[in-house]
Amino acid sequence: MKPRLVPLIIVALALFALLAGYATDRQPSPAYASNTSTATAAHTVDFEGVGDVHLGQRDADLTRVGALAHPAAACGPTLTTTSAADPVFADGRLVLLWAHTPLTTPEGVGEGTPLTTVRSTYPQATAMATPAGSHQFDGLMVTSGDRAYLFMHDGHTVRKVVVGFAEPVRRLFAHGVGNC
Repeated sequence: MKPRLVPLIIVALALFALLAGYATDRQPSPAYASNTSTATAAHTVDFEGVGDVHLGQRDADLTRVGALAHPAAACGPTLTTTSAADPVFADGRLVLLWAHTPLTTPEGVGEGTPLTTVRSTYPQATAMATPAGSHQFDGLMVTSGDRAYLFMHDGHTVRKVVVGFAEPVRRLFAHGVGNC
């Protein structure tokens, strides 16, 4: 080997080792991490609500900030921030959200989730039998304080998801779903 090539080889090997170490020790950039959590959060509904829409907020306040619209052709008010959740208000406050695909709970449960997964994810869930004469699905209810998830299912798969205050969720299940 020529004496002139030895220093070049040493420099090349050192540069390679430095770059290899950098690549293996490097963490994702903050921009990537925030984009990932934002994408995940955009598809999450939890005991607080969905995105910047929170249970207990007044319909007038949500309308004022542009998060709620009142289209004439709709059955009721609609969220402008997501088409995957339908709001239900009582006494002017948001009490329930019907959550549709792609929304899931933080644990990944949503419409289409196998019932076995729901039961293993929420072993504390309370089984709720369909009221006599009703044509709605049976349910599993998960509570945390005054909040609840209701997973209505066909015995195999979650078909409908409701998130809200526990008492309105219980009333909804006991008195039926309605036409809207």
